[in-house]
Amino acid sequence: AGGGRAAPGDAPAPARQWPLLTVLGLTLLGLVVIGIDPFPHAPRIGALLVGVALLTGAGIRRALPSVGMLAVRSRFTDMITYGVLGGGIVLFALMTQPHPWLEIPFLKEVVRFTVR
Repeated sequence: AGGGRAAPGDAPAPARQWPLLTVLGLTLLGLVVIGIDPFPHAPRIGALLVGVALLTGAGIRRALPSVGMLAVRSRFTDMITYGVLGGGIVLFALMTQPHPWLEIPFLKEVVRFTVR
């Protein structure tokens, strides 16, 4: 469901697949930022871009009835998969050491308790 064209059939191929190209473009941008490493927090920013790309995919999948090749399974499965993976990547990017941008107070105790 939802695997139909995102634009009319007479439109060029990139226009018909713009949802997938949007997600892939953001992901590629994030990977380039990580690879080139142009500034101090580049790996963190690049990982955030990859996570945001997946969250964007989840939003597009939810909002549009037809998303072309971005639709892999059912709408619900795609939204959950893109959302959980994107959210996890964003969370890990925010918690990256050293000097995390997000600190979860109880996480250090949970890890220490489970790894003993």
